Amino acid sequence: MVEYQQQIQQVITILEKDLPTLFEKDISYNIYTKDIYFQDPVNKFKGKFNYRIIFWTLRFHGKLFFTELYFDLHDVKQTAEDIILANWTVRGKLRLPWKANIFFNGYSTYKLTKEGLIYEHIDTWDRQPSEILKQFLPKKNIDN
Repeated sequence: MVEYQQQIQQVITILEKDLPTLFEKDISYNIYTKDIYFQDPVNKFKGKFNYRIIFWTLRFHGKLFFTELYFDLHDVKQTAEDIILANWTVRGKLRLPWKANIFFNGYSTYKLTKEGLIYEHIDTWDRQPSEILKQFLPKKNIDN
């Protein structure tokens, strides 16, 4: 049990290090199982290869479409014996003439094996993807 708790603490430490910079550099994959299941409001898949691709895609699109993009990590904590919860905010400025801002909050629920590896990662957002996309549109000028 002590070893398991030490492993959980190591996973939390790695998440605290990796998540704030996930738009800039790759994360550590040794804390995930090879058949990791991932789900967020727009994606759902299984496997570490696909998991690596989603993070590569986030970095690629982040650099392509945003002048500024941040993943603000508020906290990472163990909420049950086999669950870690991370609360965060994504915010940024789109590379558009009207410099649209993106902002949404969310949390990641990580479920762990008996060995303390993450086998499931579910992201929950505070609004629908369509609502987030509306932030990209130019603001209507009320004076017209």
